[in-house]
Amino acid sequence: MLVRIVKLRFKKENIKKFEVIFDTNKQLIRQVTGCNFLELYQDKDDSALFFTYSYWDSQADLDNYRNSDFFKKVWSETKPLFSEKPAAWSLIKKETLK
Repeated sequence: MLVRIVKLRFKKENIKKFEVIFDTNKQLIRQVTGCNFLELYQDKDDSALFFTYSYWDSQADLDNYRNSDFFKKVWSETKPLFSEKPAAWSLIKKETLK
């Protein structure tokens, strides 16, 4: 399993626009082949800072999603809203404690 974390910082005036885009597309993202989990976080002290956190069956599934027309459409709507370049990490989940 692959864990994908993406850091997104938006211009303050674009936060609501991003939230609408995410809300409109979150179920479709979650239904993409290989996506098993999706969460959105907002920093408690900096309302312009968000993180997405998702689980993917494989790198190939993530790559297929990132190369899809659906992703390109959502990204083209989201990209102009940023105040800085996003950062992303792909991680291998090693252990979970409950």
